[in-house]
Amino acid sequence: MTALDLAGLSAEALRAHRLRYALSALAVAVGIAAVVLMVSIGEGMRLFIVAQVSQFGTTLIAAAAFTGLAYVTSHFRFSEYLDLLHRASAGEVTVFCGAMVGAAMGFLWWNCYPAQVFMGDVGSLALGGALGTVAVLIKQELLLFLVGGLFMIEAFSVMLQVASFRLTGKRIFRMSPLHHHFELVGWKEPQIIIRFWIVAFVFALFSLTTLKLR
Repeated sequence: MTALDLAGLSAEALRAHRLRYALSALAVAVGIAAVVLMVSIGEGMRLFIVAQVSQFGTTLIAAAAFTGLAYVTSHFRFSEYLDLLHRASAGEVTVFCGAMVGAAMGFLWWNCYPAQVFMGDVGSLALGGALGTVAVLIKQELLLFLVGGLFMIEAFSVMLQVASFRLTGKRIFRMSPLHHHFELVGWKEPQIIIRFWIVAFVFALFSLTTLKLR
């Protein structure tokens, strides 16, 4: 809405517009913060290789999905065909997403078993913030939670574990986040990593198929 449009609004309509704008900004901030925490939830765990490699592989897959989403959003014909909001400036976001994919590949090259490079919250929080910001810039905020479905599963496993223990005194999982439960069940580290990547890939593919289902 332009300044000329705002000038023609009544005082009540202007207040309603400002309220909607403030609520939208709050929702965006909360959404990005939630993604940041979900991406970083696997950090600092007991078996570092599982948390780091599964997290970075999932981040790579999510960033690759957003690379494609950003490209079709910036392309007029593709966005028109898929009924997406066209944003020509999203082409720059495509380059940024490609850089994230490359960075994740470089990290995984040196962090395959046995791990040689370790990352703390500075890196994981930045990755989560980057994914959330990209989703906002290309106007695909809802798809963010589908692309990062594995992040949500990991985060909800922690919430369910804490809630169940405080309310009933019993644990749902042997340990949370979820990948530690599978470790204690007997899955080997490579099994957990590859299977988590498969789940992340399925979520990313499903999110891309929703573009044509709309």
